[in-house]
Amino acid sequence: MNRLFSNMGILEKALDAAWLRNEVIAHNIANADTPGYKKYKVVFEEELKSAIEASALKGKKTRPKHLDIGATSIDQVSPRIVRTGGTQMREDGNNVDMDEEMTNLAKNSIMYNALVQKIAGEFRKLKAVINEGRR
Repeated sequence: MNRLFSNMGILEKALDAAWLRNEVIAHNIANADTPGYKKYKVVFEEELKSAIEASALKGKKTRPKHLDIGATSIDQVSPRIVRTGGTQMREDGNNVDMDEEMTNLAKNSIMYNALVQKIAGEFRKLKAVINEGRR
């Protein structure tokens, strides 16, 4: 049963990250004309990728005082909001590039819809297994 839902946790976290990213992009777009505003971005995929890669290398603890070997667990990875400073698009210090934000919004919407379809597919598989078990 655990193997059946092994990817659901990752998909759920990715869906949460896509939702948060959509809110951050909308916030950036709303502040495109605010002088001095610095845009935000969501960091998630890089940390998830490193956690997945590091989960293959996990040290074995033989005593309670041993330190954990390996990176953070996938369960501990969560999306983070990071402020992007140091760049400037206009004279007033604002660094929001509307073309980039609209591109990111479209890309994120496609990702969100793909994740929803993937989760729905997982539940369809579960439903098929339950229905076939009744026969």
